[in-house]
Amino acid sequence: MTHVSIRFGEAGWRTNLQDLGRSRSERLGVPRGGAADQRAARTANVLVGNPQTAPLIESLGGALALTASTDLLVSATGSVRTVAIDGCIVESSQPLALPAGATLRVEGAEHAARTYLAVGGRLQSPTFLGSAAPDPRMGFMQTITSGTTVEVDTHVTRIDQPYLGRSLFRLPVPSTCPPNQDWTIDIVDCADTDEIPGIRELLGKSAYTVDNRSDHVGIRLDGPVLHPTHNAEIVSHGVPIGAIEVPHSDELIVLGRYRTLTAGYPIVGFVTRRAQDLMGQARPGRELRFRWIDRSTARAGMLELEMQLAVLEASAMSAFSALDLDVGAPVVVGAD
Repeated sequence: MTHVSIRFGEAGWRTNLQDLGRSRSERLGVPRGGAADQRAARTANVLVGNPQTAPLIESLGGALALTASTDLLVSATGSVRTVAIDGCIVESSQPLALPAGATLRVEGAEHAARTYLAVGGRLQSPTFLGSAAPDPRMGFMQTITSGTTVEVDTHVTRIDQPYLGRSLFRLPVPSTCPPNQDWTIDIVDCADTDEIPGIRELLGKSAYTVDNRSDHVGIRLDGPVLHPTHNAEIVSHGVPIGAIEVPHSDELIVLGRYRTLTAGYPIVGFVTRRAQDLMGQARPGRELRFRWIDRSTARAGMLELEMQLAVLEASAMSAFSALDLDVGAPVVVGAD
């Protein structure tokens, strides 16, 4: 295992260390948090031989530029427009060999929100309740800015293989950058969906626009809304990630990974687990539509995603083995 320093010459916008979030923290009143686009984050880690739960870098756009003193295995996923090594354009969503001293530059796409950058090895990061996921409300920021140095322990210290990053070394990676047009978010109903008459039909036929007040707690959507016809008090209670909340104002809020309670507002449906990754890429101004599906279809979509990641992980490890590239044994991220 070799200790390597990575220096960021450019750090994009709101860039930080991240992972998939903390487990069993919500019973302590601390949100789970974690990467907004879990599929892109997991894919990036798989592509460099890391556990899917390993820490990586999440950025809200702009350009990331970094150099390292030792050869590294890297991968960029999610909102990616271009990836270049010393000015030469290479593929995104594939394993890339970053030579010692070379500059990796990743530019985010303008139509999607978050870029993920994984480095082969174990990024050194402080943790809070067992996770590297930032939580600004708890003062745990994990911020990366221009000039920041991040340390990583890696097995990969010299990469002599010429194929990493070239088209003939291509793994079965479904695109992790969402399309520029026609965003459709799959949702399922809940026990209280029909407590607001007509809301099911309204959500199924209307377009909504992401408001610039959206944050890691929830995505605010401007568009047509119906409110309860009664004044009955709703007791605040815990809700899953992806809950669609109707506040008193004329908007919808899709609760994110840093949500807490309902604040007494009605919940009219849930964004499916697979569609939550797409919501995690929604920028202000993005127009989207909802599509009602049943729970069996939602479950099938989730299982398909897990199968795709399992196939990708097996393919990546097989390729690394064929290239005689030691990416090290999987590391389980434990609790503090």
